[in-house]
Amino acid sequence: MKGINIIRIKDSDAEAEAMFHIRRKVFVEEQLVSETEEFDEFEETSNHYILYLNENPVACARWREVDDKIKLERFAVLKEHRKQGLGGLVLERILQDILSIGKPIYMHAQIHAIPFYKKFNFIKKGELFTECGIEHFTMYYHGTDKD
Repeated sequence: MKGINIIRIKDSDAEAEAMFHIRRKVFVEEQLVSETEEFDEFEETSNHYILYLNENPVACARWREVDDKIKLERFAVLKEHRKQGLGGLVLERILQDILSIGKPIYMHAQIHAIPFYKKFNFIKKGELFTECGIEHFTMYYHGTDKD
């Protein structure tokens, strides 16, 4: 797809603000998550990514190390840009960057997103739980079929 650029946010206030705007639209406005739950104490220590489509910020995500694992979080695509494969591109970029770390990779996936993550070799584990008023399952990455 032309016009796509995925970057890891370093020290850019403009990029961080664009990412926060996407998350505010998706999680706070659409899913009614409180801002205090959405924007947490891990913002500064997480590794953030943003996807630009034709120079417009439309998707984002982050990852962070939690004990001996890597947790993927805050995957968000603006409503008008969903179902175009953009979330998958962000996920693939993050996996490309973190697989060499060699730690187990997991996430808390909203129920509606489980089929999406299964396409990328994530497997559902454990029991259903509620986080921020939304039902989730923990999912672990199990590599490619060749692994």
